[in-house]
Amino acid sequence: MRALLSVYDKTGVVDLAAALVDLGWELVSSGGTARAIAAAGLPVVAVEQVTGSPEMLGHRVVTLHPALHGGILADRSDPAHVADLERFGITPVDLVVSNLYPFRSAPSVEMIDIGGPAMVRAAAKNHAFVGVVVDPGDYGAVIEELRELGSLSEATRRRLARAAFAHTAAYDAAIVGWFDHADHDGLPPTIHLALERAQVLRYGENPQQAGARYRPMGSDGWWDEVVQHQGLPLSYLNLYDADAAWALVHDLAALQAGVAVAIIKHANPCGAAVADDLATAYAGALEGDEQAAFGGIVALGGVVDAATAERMAAGPQADVVIAPGYDDGVVEVLRARRKNTRVLSAPTPRADAVQLRQLAGAFLAQDAPRVATGRAEWRVVTKAVPTDAQWADAELAWRLCGHVKSNCVVLVEGGRAVGIGAGQQSRVGAAEIAAAKAAGRAAGGVSATDGFYPFPDGVEAAAAAGVAVVLQPGGSVRDDEVTATADRLGLAMALTGERLFRH
Repeated sequence: MRALLSVYDKTGVVDLAAALVDLGWELVSSGGTARAIAAAGLPVVAVEQVTGSPEMLGHRVVTLHPALHGGILADRSDPAHVADLERFGITPVDLVVSNLYPFRSAPSVEMIDIGGPAMVRAAAKNHAFVGVVVDPGDYGAVIEELRELGSLSEATRRRLARAAFAHTAAYDAAIVGWFDHADHDGLPPTIHLALERAQVLRYGENPQQAGARYRPMGSDGWWDEVVQHQGLPLSYLNLYDADAAWALVHDLAALQAGVAVAIIKHANPCGAAVADDLATAYAGALEGDEQAAFGGIVALGGVVDAATAERMAAGPQADVVIAPGYDDGVVEVLRARRKNTRVLSAPTPRADAVQLRQLAGAFLAQDAPRVATGRAEWRVVTKAVPTDAQWADAELAWRLCGHVKSNCVVLVEGGRAVGIGAGQQSRVGAAEIAAAKAAGRAAGGVSATDGFYPFPDGVEAAAAAGVAVVLQPGGSVRDDEVTATADRLGLAMALTGERLFRH
C-alpha cells in the first residue's frame, strides 16, 4: 500500500506517517513534508524518485506527473487502466494526504496552490479506490479504521472525498474573492460561497425547522469568538436577534456621545439609550418599552459593572445579555437571579462587505447597510432650528432608524428612545404606534422616520406626540407642503437626504 503525503499544515503528519509505516505502508513525499518525516527516522521515498523529474520552477512543479497522477486516478476495475499501470511501471496510490497553502492568511499569486488541488481532486474523483485526507482532524479516525479493517470503508472514502471537494471549492472561492477585492468596482459578477457548519442549533425559527450556524470555510467569524458564560443553549433566533443588537450598539458608539445600550425584540429595537454610564444607559433603554423588553436581547456597549448587573437582575427577564466583558462577580449575580439568561461576551462585530438575502431560487446582494450622513450634511428647512440637545437626539434617532424595520418612526428624548413604531405598511400607523408607546414622554424630543413623508399627515402625527423636531429624508413631491405644515405647527424639520429602509 502506498501513501502520498504532501501538506502545508504539518500538524500531526509525522504521527500519521509513523502509524502508516507500522501498518506496512510505503510513504512517498516531497519538500518540507518529506524532510519532517525523514527527520523522525521514518522511511520515505522522495517524489522525484517516483517521477524521475526534479522539483522545478521554485517548487511550482513537483507532483504534476503521470507517475503520480496515474497511480492516483487509475480505475482498478478497468483492465485497460491496470494494463497501463503495468506498461508504464506505475505503482497505485491508495491514500493521498494533502492540505493547501493558507491562501486566506496571505493572499498572493504565490499562495495559489496548483499541485495540491490537482492531487486532492484526483484522489477524491477516484474515491472508489483511493482515500484522501485534507484535514489533520481526520488522521486519528483514518488510522483507527486502517488498523481495524486493513483498509478504508467505502463510506469513509466517500465522506473524505466530499470533504476534499469542499476543501478545494473553498480554496477557489477564496481566490476569486481576492480578485474581487483587488479589482472591486461595485458588486462582483459572481459570488462564491463556501460555508462550513460551525454550530448545530436546537431548531430554526420554529421547532419543525432544522437550524444551524455556518461560517466561511477556513476562517472564523466573530461569532466563533463569543464566550457563553451561563444560561440555556443558544437558539436560531437568539443568534439572529443578538447579531442585530450587537450591530446596533456598535453603530451607536459612532456617535461618541457616551456608552450605549440596546434592547432588541424580534430583530427590532424596542429600547435604546446613550448615557455617561452603563447603568443609566440600561435604565434609559428599558424605559423605551419595558413590556416588550421581556424575553428580549440586551446589548451593552461597555464592560458590565455591578450597578448595571443589579439593575438588569431587577428588570424583566432577558433571553440574552451580550457585552464586551463583565467585572468580577457580575456573571455570578446574573446566574443567581437570571439562571436561564444566556450571558455572552463578544468581540467587536465584523460586517460583511456584501449582504446577501435569499429568495426562492435566487439571491439578492447589496453593499452592507450604513448611515452615510450626519448633522453636517442635514438641511434645516423650517423657521425653527433644533437646539444642540435636540441635534444630539436627532443623531441618535437617525442611527436607530437604520436598525428598525420599515416603515418606521423613532421618537427620542433625552438620549433615549421613548417610542418606536416598526414594520408598518403606513408611516402614519408607525407614528401612532410610536406615540402610544411614548405616552407623552416625547415632549420636546425628536421624531425620525426612515423614508420621506408623502403627505403632511406624518408631520401632524409627530406633532401630536409632542416632539419639537422632525427628521426625515425629504424627496417627496409634497416637500414644500410638508415643510409648511411643520412651520404652521412650530416644529423644526431637517432633511437628511438619505433614506434608511430596512426589510
